[in-house]
Amino acid sequence: MPGYNQRKITDVLNQQPLADFKVGVDNVIFSVDTTLNRLLVLLVMRRQEPFQDHWSLPGTLVRQGESLEDAAYRILAEKIRVNNLYLEQLYTFGGPLRDPREASDCYGVRYLSVSYFALVRFEEAELITDKVTGIAWYPVKDVPQLAFDHNEILAYGHRRLQNKLEYSPVAFDVLPEVFTLNDLYQLYTTVLGENFSDYSNFRARLLKLGFLCDTGIKVSRGAGRPASLYRFDAEAFAPFKNKPLVFI
Repeated sequence: MPGYNQRKITDVLNQQPLADFKVGVDNVIFSVDTTLNRLLVLLVMRRQEPFQDHWSLPGTLVRQGESLEDAAYRILAEKIRVNNLYLEQLYTFGGPLRDPREASDCYGVRYLSVSYFALVRFEEAELITDKVTGIAWYPVKDVPQLAFDHNEILAYGHRRLQNKLEYSPVAFDVLPEVFTLNDLYQLYTTVLGENFSDYSNFRARLLKLGFLCDTGIKVSRGAGRPASLYRFDAEAFAPFKNKPLVFI
């Protein structure tokens, strides 16, 4: 009987000892190279076991007295120098044996990963290489097999980033203070894909919504007509907060 079997499973689980946990933080740090239309993620090469010489997401174990968010910012500060960024907690990954050390640890320690995702400006992000022998921006579509369950974490972060771009002003956290509509469109196209909207519809919708302020300044790039520079107006955007499909 299903109810009897469920009770047996519950009884067995109740007899298991309580798990002892170590908590780590892993960051999915995205950037958008609009020049080559690439969504990039920051990877580091592991120099110790487990998964020595494998690429992984930047991560760390949480220190005594350190908050999860502080640990996430510490990872960022150790890997890149950047002024504008967006950081948000993503998800907690804690499946049994997600870390090979669990199988060999005689004390039964479990390793949790509280993941964060960040979006930074590619042009501003300076990689810190003096203490890291392997660090690189990888196109998301070309990422190799990563250490631990980091491919799963990356995929989850990618979906969250795409969703955030659809209904929140996260893009404006990493754009310059003033930007062209084409700058904004290229960022969205790179993350969401070229078929999410054509430029004319994207431009018309954004201007109609009214949270972009024309600075009255134009900039020339190449042989085309000068383009207007805009500024994001947070107060004008407030009525649209948490409403889906604002941009597309």
